[in-house]
Amino acid sequence: MIAISLSNVSLILGAHPVFKNLSWEIQQGQKIGLIGANGAGKSSLFKLITGEFSPEPGGGVVRAKGVTVGYLPQQPEFDSHQTVFEVAMQGNPRVAELEASLTRLEDSLGDPAVYNHPQRLAQSLENQLKLLEEYTFLGGESYPNRVRELLLGLGLPEVELEKPCTALSGGQKKLLGIARLLLARSSVLLLDEPDNHLDLEGKTFLERLISEYPGTVVIISHDRYLLDAVVTHIAEIEDGRLVTFAGDYSSYIFDKQQRLARQEELYQIQQREIARLEMARRRYALWVQVNDKFASRLRAMETRLARIEKMERPTLERRRMGLELNGWRGSNKVVELIGVKKSFGSQVVVDGINLMLHHGERVGLIGPNGAGKSVLLRLILGSEIPDAGEVALGPGVRVGYYAQEYENLDYSQTLLEAIRYASEMSEASAVSFLIRYLFTYHQANQSIGELSGGERSRLQLALLVLSGANFLLLDEPTNNLDIASSEVLENALADFVGTVFVISHDRYFLDRTVNRLLILEDSRLAEFTGGYSDYAAQRELFTTKNRRLKTGL
Repeated sequence: MIAISLSNVSLILGAHPVFKNLSWEIQQGQKIGLIGANGAGKSSLFKLITGEFSPEPGGGVVRAKGVTVGYLPQQPEFDSHQTVFEVAMQGNPRVAELEASLTRLEDSLGDPAVYNHPQRLAQSLENQLKLLEEYTFLGGESYPNRVRELLLGLGLPEVELEKPCTALSGGQKKLLGIARLLLARSSVLLLDEPDNHLDLEGKTFLERLISEYPGTVVIISHDRYLLDAVVTHIAEIEDGRLVTFAGDYSSYIFDKQQRLARQEELYQIQQREIARLEMARRRYALWVQVNDKFASRLRAMETRLARIEKMERPTLERRRMGLELNGWRGSNKVVELIGVKKSFGSQVVVDGINLMLHHGERVGLIGPNGAGKSVLLRLILGSEIPDAGEVALGPGVRVGYYAQEYENLDYSQTLLEAIRYASEMSEASAVSFLIRYLFTYHQANQSIGELSGGERSRLQLALLVLSGANFLLLDEPTNNLDIASSEVLENALADFVGTVFVISHDRYFLDRTVNRLLILEDSRLAEFTGGYSDYAAQRELFTTKNRRLKTGL
């Protein structure tokens, strides 16, 4: 059954056409991954469905009767004057409406005009029963406790619940937004990058939420691991058109490659046929000058050519970011941490950590949000000083740093200024360099503050290339990259002659990039040899074994 239908919708923002005559049927119960390059129009499509944007005349968005939509934007914003708990309590405003209606109804039952009138009394009691049933279904008097339990279950600490929303991190705001959606119990959830800034535990919860949600879920995400784990369908926006597929992300990509190969084959067959017919037409045109009997054949050939519905040539390889990380060999010992301790006030972040990284290693750092992963990178970088212990870089090591929050970018600079400041090159060379990273000539003179998250990510990678580093410290490098750019980064790191130390919650990226994992938790480091999937499988095996020992099975 169709929950939401988009029919021939076109959207123009400013002078930019986002998509034209797009149609899409979202069926009830589907779990859909909406994918596409940065700027393809994924978020705009969500805003069309919610009514924030209106389609051009001639197109329409229709919801089935009774269908309600819950929307989580990329960057949820809440009333800064309210606490986390107060904002969560407003997740389902219907609860407050029911409480007010029940209060009014109870007051009216004491009115002689009601209790002395059998018909009106019966009607009031029937209304009260209906309201009570709905109130009980939504949590009733236990609703505040349910809200609190949900927030704690999502991983928000008790001490955070009475703090103002402004105190929350990006990941915690996402969790609060998800909590509100769960309380509202909408028929359709539209989730725009809900996994950004979530740690691995938060992503595991999100997977379970989407899989078990009784309604329809449409999720915009660049996390290929998440898409493979939860979606039943893929919808891709490309060149203003939407293609749908039944299956997970990996199956879709395999199908797409086969489909494009077949389309290219059919296109080449048609082109050969058109060339053959065109050659025959030219012969008839030449012969008709000598003998009129060929005139009818010429007209028939021209008609046949005109009736051919010409196929568009498929784009087999789209333009991608031209990332080349040309490292070099320094010392064999890249960095060593000996008994490193770091605290902020009474909070111990790292306590007696020992670590050695050698040339050529690919090491991933994981752990809960707030565990101190970024602090550990800054200790290696030298921008944080340890309270005790030593951090020693090897001779010949040059560090390149990718900051999660882009704090190493000067937002007042233009892109051109940033590139020319990082490397001595002419203006023409700098523009050409930026174009390799998918920026336009116009953007070269824009300020960095005007860029989107994905564009700032690409700029940081471009500056990493110019740094000439042979030791890369990367803090969540794929957070705002689309899938194609993440794949370019993975390939570039595979070819990089140097050492990589990366913080990431992108499990697919970790599997493709690292061969050693460090887990930072409770101010201590644990180590695992292998990628994320190997680590997750071993952790699950350990958890299952412990569970069996506890239950005696």
